[in-house]
Amino acid sequence: MNYARFLTAVSAARKPSPIRMLTEIQQRSPPSMISLAAGAPNPNTFPFHSCSIQVKNGDMITFDETMMKRALQYSASSGIPELLTWMKALQKNLHNPPTANYSAEKGKMDMCVTTGSQEGLCKVFEMLVNPGDNVLLDAPTYSGTLAALQPLGCNLINVPSDQHGMIPGGLKEVLSRWDPADVHKPHSTVPRVLYTIPNGGNPTGASMTTQRKRDVYELARQYDLLIIEDDPYYFLQFDKPWAPTFLSMDVDGRIIRTDSFSKILSSGLRIGFVTGPKPLVDRVVLHIQASTMHTSTFTQVNEPLLLTPSPPSKLVIEFYRTQRDAMLSSADKCLKGLYVAEWHAPAAGMFLWIKVKGVADTQKLIMEKAMEKEVLLVPGGVFMINSSDPCPYVRAAFSLSTPEQIDEAFKRLSALIKESL
Repeated sequence: MNYARFLTAVSAARKPSPIRMLTEIQQRSPPSMISLAAGAPNPNTFPFHSCSIQVKNGDMITFDETMMKRALQYSASSGIPELLTWMKALQKNLHNPPTANYSAEKGKMDMCVTTGSQEGLCKVFEMLVNPGDNVLLDAPTYSGTLAALQPLGCNLINVPSDQHGMIPGGLKEVLSRWDPADVHKPHSTVPRVLYTIPNGGNPTGASMTTQRKRDVYELARQYDLLIIEDDPYYFLQFDKPWAPTFLSMDVDGRIIRTDSFSKILSSGLRIGFVTGPKPLVDRVVLHIQASTMHTSTFTQVNEPLLLTPSPPSKLVIEFYRTQRDAMLSSADKCLKGLYVAEWHAPAAGMFLWIKVKGVADTQKLIMEKAMEKEVLLVPGGVFMINSSDPCPYVRAAFSLSTPEQIDEAFKRLSALIKESL
């Protein structure tokens, strides 16, 4: 893989921060090293001495004075060493990436810690997407992705999808506009990046099948595409066996994967990670050096302790499965018999994607009438490339509300839809 051809001019121009590099050298050095280089504050001035955190199973996580000093200090931009070691072992155990034993030049699997997967996504897009580039993605898609991509001035191209995610035949048809022989020609307009959410997609709840992933990966090989596998709901798949990931199929080093612990541990701790070919992960780290510097050290020190022996929690999966089933039951009771809406049961994630029949655009229905009735959903247009186009869909999240609240919300929604027809 020629990774240089994928980099934007901004990303290619990034240089290592000498100060950040010295911080990382100091952290790897023996205690006998005397450093007059770091501009770090003296931890003896910090007002925190120690802390204890009780987790729900009754265990206590205790940080003594020494650990607190470390947890509250600057750390390496790629992540603290023990967390990176833990996460690399996790990725190898979960996905067994073919690239794990490659050389760096060939695309050896590497990782870095990010402040939530959203930071990783934004930095990956900045690294790869130039103004005028053609970028492929399945639409509807996560509104945060659209918010990150659209200001970059790229052309977003919708690849058809359904309840099983991106349709390979649709991708093949879109790519047929270009000749694979033109991929490496100067000023070629052939897309270089494909973005997808493979499990429990936000907003649709769609999950890609194994065969679809294989077919999409083969098309990526044919057109030398990088695939951004944004998988924040990987740990919220309801049924075993889980489909293999793109990362597990990556014989070329063309997958950049973003993961998040927000859904199974805490969204407020803001921790995620980027996995991909080392030459590209290195570029993301250079951007982190110049922006956030690093993810909260306190959060990083906590992470392995909270997630050992390994995620995900079966209790978390069971909770969201029960929530999903409650929403499906309410939808069946309140909407199905009236033939006013249709949906597919999600196999992962937190969302039900509902098509309202007879309503061309749900914007006014949701943002005005539904709010008056004290039920809040998200109109489907915000997940579309052109949010001003009419959209008959709404997204309902089953993560926070109780089954009783979900049932009442669908009764109110049903009444609103009937009034609108």
